[in-house]
Amino acid sequence: MTNVIDILERLIAFPSVSSRSNLDLIQWIRDRLAQHGVKSDLVPAPDGQPKANLWASIGPDAPGGLVLSGHTDVVPVEGQPWSSDPFTLTQRDGRLYGRGTSDMKSFIALCLALVPEMLARPLKVPIHFAFSYDEEIGCLGAPHLIAELGRRFPKPALAIIGEPTELRLGTRHKGCYSFVTEITGRDAHSSQTHKGANAILAAAAIVGELDRIAEELKHSPLGDANFDPPYPTINVGRIDGGTAVNIVARQCAVHWDFRATPGADPSLVLPPLERFIASTVLPRLQRVAPEATVTTRPRAQVPPLVDEPGGAAESLVKFLTGANQTIGVAFATEAGQFQAAGLSAIVCGPGSILQAHQPDEYIALSQLQLGEQFLRKLIAWAQTG
Repeated sequence: MTNVIDILERLIAFPSVSSRSNLDLIQWIRDRLAQHGVKSDLVPAPDGQPKANLWASIGPDAPGGLVLSGHTDVVPVEGQPWSSDPFTLTQRDGRLYGRGTSDMKSFIALCLALVPEMLARPLKVPIHFAFSYDEEIGCLGAPHLIAELGRRFPKPALAIIGEPTELRLGTRHKGCYSFVTEITGRDAHSSQTHKGANAILAAAAIVGELDRIAEELKHSPLGDANFDPPYPTINVGRIDGGTAVNIVARQCAVHWDFRATPGADPSLVLPPLERFIASTVLPRLQRVAPEATVTTRPRAQVPPLVDEPGGAAESLVKFLTGANQTIGVAFATEAGQFQAAGLSAIVCGPGSILQAHQPDEYIALSQLQLGEQFLRKLIAWAQTG
């Protein structure tokens, strides 16, 4: 257990917020694996950002096996009332505090701490590590790694995504589809509003329409009682626009996401939104500014995790934990992406999602202990095949 905490302390010290590089953290993991003779490979961000996914394998060089997946990025801490330095692991009252303790560096620390035990066993089933970047801003990194499975890397059969579920079996989650709607109008002096096409006012109308659609979704036939809330949702998370209070705004952008229950998809939202824009928003803008435009483009597309009753991942984790019940989780994860690539996937890891993204984020020491026991059982299973 001491080894796990030491590793977690090092991981927390890397401020791997999604807006920053994760390469220092990834290199530290690579060096630690290399100390045990474990080779690792990188899948860099294709757009030139200083970020990378990491892939490593222990056991026989063969297709199949199981991948343990975790993301290396964390959410920001700015504006949150922390009681201690969020990037210094702090222990008090049976808890470990720090950004990423629950979501989800503790799982990565457990994986790394148990590498010597994995190597000491003659594994019949390979165990793979997949540590990704930019999960927190839309699961953007993992797809580039997943695309290499079956090509550059052997394709596993199962995936356990170690997001914090308190070691409960998450067999389903909502999809997350994020968009930005960009409005271009025409600027003018604020005393001459009739000569401008105000992009912020257009954005306000679009936000109102998204809210109307969101209210309709509460009564969607695609609701699912396994989730809280049980219906698809829309959230407007950010609006950027305008230059100054005395200028009619020419530009504005609305950032929003759609959380889809399994079986739902963005076709519930995009067509009615586009009809509203075409019939109401654009005509008003173009009466003054014929050049005005409104464009909605996707940012992140994370498919839902769909229940696989009796699936390989669910059956294995039930066997390892002795649990009979499964749960749905409202948050999106990389599990849906692995499942879409043909792997049987499940979400199961230490810690509570209630602590994620919060000030004074923590994981209980008891959860780390349970996580360690779970992975030890997994190693024993991989030894027997």
